[in-house]
Amino acid sequence: MRPPLRVVVILGALSAFGPLSVDFYLPALPQLTSDFNASASAGQATLTACVLGLAFGQLAAGPFSDRFGRRPPLLAGLALYCAASLGCAVAPSIWVLVLLRLVQGLSGAAGIVVARSVVRDLTSGAAAARLFSILMLVLGVVPIVAPLAGGGLLRLTSWRGLFVILAAVDAAILVATALGLRETLPAARRRRRGEASTGFAELLHDRRFVSYATVLGLAFGAMFSYIAGSSFVLQDLYGISPQLYGGIFALNALGIVSCSLLNRRLVERVGPAGMLQIGVLAGAAAGTTLLAVVLVGDVGLPGILPCLFVVVATIGLVIPNSTALALTDYPHSAGAASALLGASQFVLGALAAPLVGLAGRGSPVPMALAIALFGAGSVLAVAVARRADTGPVLELQPVPITPDQGASRW
Repeated sequence: MRPPLRVVVILGALSAFGPLSVDFYLPALPQLTSDFNASASAGQATLTACVLGLAFGQLAAGPFSDRFGRRPPLLAGLALYCAASLGCAVAPSIWVLVLLRLVQGLSGAAGIVVARSVVRDLTSGAAAARLFSILMLVLGVVPIVAPLAGGGLLRLTSWRGLFVILAAVDAAILVATALGLRETLPAARRRRRGEASTGFAELLHDRRFVSYATVLGLAFGAMFSYIAGSSFVLQDLYGISPQLYGGIFALNALGIVSCSLLNRRLVERVGPAGMLQIGVLAGAAAGTTLLAVVLVGDVGLPGILPCLFVVVATIGLVIPNSTALALTDYPHSAGAASALLGASQFVLGALAAPLVGLAGRGSPVPMALAIALFGAGSVLAVAVARRADTGPVLELQPVPITPDQGASRW
């Protein structure tokens, strides 16, 4: 059953909480640290706190949504996010702001994990992969638009005003969700008290789930390696301007959008496992080529930029299909499964950033090596997952919905 357009739009908005929370205020970091007379590292701590909140908040929101349904934790998270954003706007010190950013991340995580859970409630297999591809369009576009919008709005307001705008956007999403998204988890499929830890244990003992979750995390690891290292590599070593770097960053993000559209068109015929394998192999090949190119010597931007484009663009194939396959067997605990998927993304992504900086700014090798290793790991993880498959995953059908259930869900 294909969800109505309004549901798809709401799920897309909920999926945007991660990049919107992280990227929207990035242009204001210098102004923010100056106003507080704080160090650059203290300013960066506001970013780290939000990312940690987004990671660990999902581990709480997922089990709650499995027990109480999708709407209660989602609406509570959206309301808390609005309050935390307004608190950020009036924060009296940098460390109060860091604490509020942590709360902002913890509450915003509810939107991310519930959006994935709702997709699994309504679809499975190739249909789920198609819907996740649509959500990936949001994840590809928001990192382009958010910093541009934040930078433009700084001409009209201060960094405090940006957090007021975030609160207003959240309030609009809260109203739309309350009015347009009904409960998608029937009472009969909800987890009972005390089953949250059991659900996590079940997931962590499932080699197939762990393998697909690992693929997803490694894809984010490669992406974070690119984000953490490309600015220094392209600007410091190859001398491109910040404006040109922004254009390259946007072009690579458009590659994600293009691959997401391609996946949505082909996944019904090829299947999510086939599309995932294509994306993983292409990304790993590009990462290996990138490493070989930088080890050879000074080959210039023509040797590096195509490899980076493929590495980033294939995220649009890897993420929707690995997510759909990981959630296939868990309609009864989609919240907990979505939470572990989200945590794996941010944890492995967070580990990637310091790896890229181990050799300082003077060499592109650490970035290329990290990307190549994450790509090779994802190929191995897919192989393990395919061996663990015991049934025709690509032929699984959506969860049956009776006419009465269908009416109640929308």
